[in-house]
Amino acid sequence: MAIVVLSPGILTSVQDGGRQGYQQYGVSPSGPMDAHAFRTANILVGNDPDEAGLEMTVMGAELTFTDAAVIALAGADMGATLNGTKTDMYRALCVQAGDVLKLGFALSGCRTYLAVRGGIGTEPVMGSRATMIGKNFGGYKGRKLQKDDVLEIRPCSKEFPHPETYFTQPEPVQPGVRTLRVILGPQADRFTEKGIHTFLSSEYTVGQDFDRQGYRLEGEKIEHKTDSNIISDGVVTGSIQVPGTGLPIVMTAERATVGGYTKIATVITADLPLIGQCKAGDRIRFQEVTVETAQDLLQQEADRLALLRKQVEDPSHLPQKSVPAAAAQAPAVEHEYEYTKDVTISINGISYEVTIQKWKEE
Repeated sequence: MAIVVLSPGILTSVQDGGRQGYQQYGVSPSGPMDAHAFRTANILVGNDPDEAGLEMTVMGAELTFTDAAVIALAGADMGATLNGTKTDMYRALCVQAGDVLKLGFALSGCRTYLAVRGGIGTEPVMGSRATMIGKNFGGYKGRKLQKDDVLEIRPCSKEFPHPETYFTQPEPVQPGVRTLRVILGPQADRFTEKGIHTFLSSEYTVGQDFDRQGYRLEGEKIEHKTDSNIISDGVVTGSIQVPGTGLPIVMTAERATVGGYTKIATVITADLPLIGQCKAGDRIRFQEVTVETAQDLLQQEADRLALLRKQVEDPSHLPQKSVPAAAAQAPAVEHEYEYTKDVTISINGISYEVTIQKWKEE
């Protein structure tokens, strides 16, 4: 089984959950820019959340399949069509040999993810199939995809008995200003009080210089106490460097592992998908939070993924079908609930009121 690239789009690459444990050698994790959408797509085809799939940027690819497969799309809406007919995102799609999946320009957001049941079967490098485009290794031949590339699909031994239950509500990328929550530091003391205030109160715009290594922002200059240089130290995904220009740079998936510019703050892990969906012209603000809040939000994301997996594996996840009139006239069966509980859950900073009920077992 394989995927054949008919047209690669602007920037399509193989990514998985990332290359962990090699930063001391100067190798950053790489992986998806929007881990939230990437992992959602994998769950919707029954994969491990970090299984290798495709990341498409700004304009998607045109692909065909050599055999039947199960796929799912998540992230930015690129107006996907299957054999010329508009197709859904955020659900498992069963494709047949010769089917053509085509994605266009992003109607909202920046990046779309394609998961295929079994995963993309490129050769792992340092334990990962993620492409490090800036260093030319990993993924498929260490580069973005090109026309006529052939990507093997790994076989999956697990059964997939009811693909119709593998869906979730679409999560459109919201327009307007995106608020990125941050933890100040590690060099926040190198900035004046005015500089910190500017950083936390100003609106910044993503400039033309943005990629998988980092996003340069345009807006109000941030004031240092002296200068922007430090003895090089560690950089993580989400680090916000402020060089001598006074304008922040948000470090992303393929960033350097060390750097010699002051870092005013770090974007929390739960909000990294927000900047992963930004492109030139999008607006950003920063909001300070505590380490404890960042940890809680990360746990909520892990809980969301676990709940999604549980839901899609359960046939009761299907919408209720209409019943014949005769059946509709039958007396309703009364069910006694063991408990009913109203709870508030938060996903990506949005609160939802949910009622949880459990039937009392007979």
